[in-house]
Amino acid sequence: MHAVYRKIHLPNYGVFDEQRYFTPGVGGATIEFAGARLGLTVCEDIWLPGPPTSSEAAGGAQLVLNISASPYHAGKGAEREQMLAERARENGCYVAFCGLVGGQDELVFDGHSCLIAPDGTTLARGAQFSEELVLCTLDPARAPSRQGPHDDVAVLAPLDGGSVAGDGADGGPLTAELAPREAEVYRALCLGLHDYVVKNGFRHVALGLSGGIDSALVACLAADALGPDRVTAVVMPSPYSTGATQGDARELAGRLGVGLRELSIAAVMDAYEKALSGEFEGAAPDITEENLQARIRGNLLMALSNKFGWLVLTTGNKSEMSVGYTTLYGDLAGGFAVIKDVPKTLVYALCRWRNGLDAGAAAELTGGVASPIPASIIERAPSAELRPDQRDIDSLPPYDLLDRILEGYVELDRSAEQLVAEGLDADAVARTVRLVDLAEYKRRQAPPGIKITPRAFGRDRRMPITNAYRG
Repeated sequence: MHAVYRKIHLPNYGVFDEQRYFTPGVGGATIEFAGARLGLTVCEDIWLPGPPTSSEAAGGAQLVLNISASPYHAGKGAEREQMLAERARENGCYVAFCGLVGGQDELVFDGHSCLIAPDGTTLARGAQFSEELVLCTLDPARAPSRQGPHDDVAVLAPLDGGSVAGDGADGGPLTAELAPREAEVYRALCLGLHDYVVKNGFRHVALGLSGGIDSALVACLAADALGPDRVTAVVMPSPYSTGATQGDARELAGRLGVGLRELSIAAVMDAYEKALSGEFEGAAPDITEENLQARIRGNLLMALSNKFGWLVLTTGNKSEMSVGYTTLYGDLAGGFAVIKDVPKTLVYALCRWRNGLDAGAAAELTGGVASPIPASIIERAPSAELRPDQRDIDSLPPYDLLDRILEGYVELDRSAEQLVAEGLDADAVARTVRLVDLAEYKRRQAPPGIKITPRAFGRDRRMPITNAYRG
């Protein structure tokens, strides 16, 4: 090693805590390589205008390199490439971005490496969500240069060997960006799930398959990320489960080719109710009995996990997690929450997109199955099926309204007053905000899940459980 460059801009927002652990560098750095001067930056260094990028370019850097572990959210690749184009234009230099690919706990790193010309044109682009070696040609004789040292830039020792010789042709492969948004998000979820399972040494996953839209999406993601032979779906009917939903669950498992096990919980429910009958004597049935069903299912899944070493995937979405429409030690029981940051309306969009893939596009996924989800799962009104004729809308605002409120309150930091001023129903806003605040204690006890929005619960949004903050 000839020298050390230290990252200057240490982010301390969102998922980042770098100022807690690291000391920033004091200035930019350039290095001579095969007749060209290269500027060095690390991740956040290039997100902000000015130094170190500007000082390196002013010190003669023809190409600024940026190595980065940039956490993904939907649309992040396009946003980042636009920012890199701005840096290239304002500094009159080439910019090469090298992005990490892979999943780490709740974070996904999407790759999307690229080379940007001084006029902001993208000359080369790597794939999203998969590792790729992108080779491109850059002739230093054609690159702009601002000769001369700069006070804030260290000139590091030259590297041995190598060349940046060119034949006059710039650029390289230009991989198309994933579209529509559903395609990008689905790939992100598959990568995050695959890497969490593989990097933590699991060989198999299990999930409760209810015949509802959320578990259908998680089952598809698991089959597509890991292969159907590594997935087991468990159907656990109760007296309130309809034949239609159970039939849909079995059909979905059959189409995907995943393992299927059936464990009726009716007898276990009877045993619980008998054990508690003395304590509950004279009390009318309520949400307590509903939660017993969810907790029985959670116990059975965790028993399979303990016995066979399977990772249990939970199936709750962001809309439900936001307002506490979940059961502690029930549907929250598990090791990884795949769609924890996916709003309910996006769950439906992802299912429709996945079902709309033709055979060729579906074959590119590990699961490889076209149209896996029975249409009735997508068309049926959402229900937890914990009491007769239950519908989610009995307890929550319609999901299209709920998700608009949640995006404003959770992701955009809008106040209740601002949301109402934007035309959202005042009663729904007040009720939703209250539920979000009350449910913090549940979210603290949920398993980690993949971040795909600009602000996910957990490291992105840290609120105390005990607080008097309002407004």
